[in-house]
Amino acid sequence: MTDRFLIAPDPADPRLTRAVEGVDHDGNRTTINVVMERPLTIFLNGQEIVTAMTIGDYPEYLALGFLLNQGMLRREDDVTSVDYDDDLEVVVVRTARQTDYEDKLKKKTRTSGCAVGTVFGDIMEGLQGVRLPSSPVRTSWLYSLAHQINTAPSLYLEAGAIHGTVLCRADKPLVYMEDVGRHNAVDKIAGWMFETGTGPDDKILYTTGRLTSEMVIKTAQMGIPALASRSGFTAWGVEIAQQIGLTLIGRMRGKRFVCLAGQDRLIWDADAADVPDEDRKHRRKSAGAN
Repeated sequence: MTDRFLIAPDPADPRLTRAVEGVDHDGNRTTINVVMERPLTIFLNGQEIVTAMTIGDYPEYLALGFLLNQGMLRREDDVTSVDYDDDLEVVVVRTARQTDYEDKLKKKTRTSGCAVGTVFGDIMEGLQGVRLPSSPVRTSWLYSLAHQINTAPSLYLEAGAIHGTVLCRADKPLVYMEDVGRHNAVDKIAGWMFETGTGPDDKILYTTGRLTSEMVIKTAQMGIPALASRSGFTAWGVEIAQQIGLTLIGRMRGKRFVCLAGQDRLIWDADAADVPDEDRKHRRKSAGAN
């Protein structure tokens, strides 16, 4: 299954989880794997920007994506180096352009993201001039993507307490990132797209997390025209999606989904009666992870 992804989760990576002993509801001894959290401090040139809590994989992509989605790194920037120091848990992104975001750093907004997301400056400023393509979304793609993603090996299924985000094209999942905060997982994908020069126009972003204003804004800033999730919506997230022309699909579980923005772009080419029910194991795990 995972050979279909360009990047896939590695739940067997010993750096990402550790075994913890405890007792269950019957008082019996039990051992489960729990997700690790590590600090990662991001610098842009000589300026410290933020320290994020993350599982620690793909730190370079996380740093690039975070800076892009904060508007501190421009897509036309010449990135001269991205250096990660594992011992210091620091990533330094260097650009040919001189940068100074002292004023922007003074204005912080705590977001609804798990592991305490933070955005700097005006949360809406990144949407000025955004024009998303009116790319169609086939319902057959949604059902196929949900099945492929939900059955792929992942930390989400192995340990819970984590969110996954997947970059997709049509019915093909491409890059599957996970992290303790959904904003981190999205930033990793943004960093990968920047590093590889991957275009957004024909992509769908799938997430296991809630469809909040932050998720909608990040998706729009990346230029991706469709966002789908297993989870539900916030009112502001829906309002922004409707304003900027983002197709927004939530509560994607088994045969069901709800589209609250961009309904006119849906192509109904699948019969829900032909879609298999969702595996009970995944339903239980997802309920605990959100």
